[in-house]
Amino acid sequence: MTIQWFPGHMAKAKREVQEKLKLVDFVMELVDARAPQSSQNPLLRDILQEKPKMVILMKKDLADDQQTKKWLHYFSSKHTPAVAINVNHKPDIQKVIELAKSLGQKNLEKLQKRGVQTRPARAMIIGIPNVGKSTLINRLANKKIAKTGDRPGITKHQTWIKVKSDFELLDTPGILWPKFEDQTVGYRLAAIGTIKDHLLSLQDIAAFVMTYLQDQYPSLIKQRYGIDADMEDMWDVFERIGKKQGALESGGHVNFDRVAEIVLNDLRTGRIGKITFEQAE
Repeated sequence: MTIQWFPGHMAKAKREVQEKLKLVDFVMELVDARAPQSSQNPLLRDILQEKPKMVILMKKDLADDQQTKKWLHYFSSKHTPAVAINVNHKPDIQKVIELAKSLGQKNLEKLQKRGVQTRPARAMIIGIPNVGKSTLINRLANKKIAKTGDRPGITKHQTWIKVKSDFELLDTPGILWPKFEDQTVGYRLAAIGTIKDHLLSLQDIAAFVMTYLQDQYPSLIKQRYGIDADMEDMWDVFERIGKKQGALESGGHVNFDRVAEIVLNDLRTGRIGKITFEQAE
């Protein structure tokens, strides 16, 4: 199965990113720390080309700490500056500012050598939908500028934002790519809430999550739901979770859709525990 999702405003956003790229010194790409590779947009690789870039691993508080360290090492090995943050932790916001200042200064020095007048560094902030971009912008600007929400695709246009006197930031809409040839990538992004829930079966997404947890984080299943992690039949897993969580219909039958909602909500809020859906190379 190939998962396809490319709303018209995203096609327009891609064209605008290409047009505006020449106005900035570097790019800040936001990825989800729970799926750092899957949440990188392959379209951006073609668009950005040689433009300097830094990577911000968002939602580190929901990701496996050891895997986050490995992912930071991975990006460093690719000569890409990277930082992992909890957007509600002020010291982490300061780390973003310092890294951005360092990256921007390098390009400004090149411009000064060519006689270009000194100005604040300019950055473009890019990320897939629902990665936390609007919240980060508000934290960087220290005031509410960007709209925030728990639905993918809140930002619909581009806006320049001043971050103190350190640099100017160009906000852009979250951009997904036209289709996911790798079904696993689609399910990872659906699990963390990047793809709108109605585009895939909630039961399928929840089954994907539970299967991955059985393989990589079996202790978290036991801790959260009080069931064995080595159950082979996913229907039995749903049945056991449903009974323990009270997801029952009249007559005592388990409502599997409700079980799926419980599992995904537990994952996205961190109630299951810190989870990363792909291993660093």
